[in-house]
Amino acid sequence: MSNARATHLSRRGMLAAGGALGLGAVLAACGDDDAKSGGSDADASKAAATPAGPWTFKDDRGETVKADKVPSGIVAFTGVAAALHDYGVEVKGVFGPTTTKDGKADVQAGDLDVTKVTVLGNEWGQFNIEKYAALAPDLLVSTMFDSAGTLWYVPEESKKKILAVGAPTVGISVFDIQLDQPLQRMLELAKTLGADTASAKVTAAKKAFEDAAARLRAATKAKPNIKVLVGSASQDIFYVSGSNLSVDLEYFKALGVNFVEPSTDALKASGGWYENLSWENVDKYEADVIMMDNRTSAIQPADIAEATWKQLPAVKAGQVIARNPEPILSYEKCVPLLTSLAEAIENAKKVS
Repeated sequence: MSNARATHLSRRGMLAAGGALGLGAVLAACGDDDAKSGGSDADASKAAATPAGPWTFKDDRGETVKADKVPSGIVAFTGVAAALHDYGVEVKGVFGPTTTKDGKADVQAGDLDVTKVTVLGNEWGQFNIEKYAALAPDLLVSTMFDSAGTLWYVPEESKKKILAVGAPTVGISVFDIQLDQPLQRMLELAKTLGADTASAKVTAAKKAFEDAAARLRAATKAKPNIKVLVGSASQDIFYVSGSNLSVDLEYFKALGVNFVEPSTDALKASGGWYENLSWENVDKYEADVIMMDNRTSAIQPADIAEATWKQLPAVKAGQVIARNPEPILSYEKCVPLLTSLAEAIENAKKVS
């Protein structure tokens, strides 16, 4: 999706169905979320042992980042921080959805102890530069949802000031590739930061991921006619995602999942990510299973009051499952994504 096209998307749309639809050109200036003290989760896996320097890593922009020592003052997008945490690498600060309104951990925070990291911004466009500088960061890491190398949730309007703090940046691509690729890249990054990627825990998680993928492939082979629709709900719009561009959907499709696909013309307005439907037209596509955006930016299925939604055959049959359009890129966190979809297809009744 080009930046020119991205500027025509609404903030709601950027956060919606296709999953992480944002390009930095539409990000707002920095915010001022409350800071929280840095630290690590005592219940996390064995902390990474920081190796000796120098340190280098070639990211998905093709940029080679170098430092005299291995970074320890890491600041990252919340989902990236959650993935690194699963590998025993802790961060000092995060930006992006971290806590809910009641102060609990956001779904994108995974197993992070959100009381022990400094939150630089909890919402779209927020990034407190003063708090960032106070952390004396030596590395900033985020994902990228475009081919231009835009760091996700790093506000474009304050990007220069953020970079002026001096910390090098690393971008991990999650754009138009399959899920197994960024999973491997995050593992490689974690290893350079001291993670024991050959540990029994990591090895078991990778094996569980492979087994779950095999289960999903078997389920789709056994029930090839089960149609899966991917959606996200807002007050006025129901977003139907296409299966291209998103790392999870591209991977699921490669495993045989029969996705409902909006027409090419319908996808054009969003650069190929999703189609906007009014609630009156939410029954435009027939589906047997519906995957719904579970991020806090979306209305959850239990809270949808629209009569047209409640009358959908898949909804009436109870064949609605959750989907995180921004998967936490650790093998441990991605196993349930595969397992829940495989189980849904295995148990699905043909209702379309």
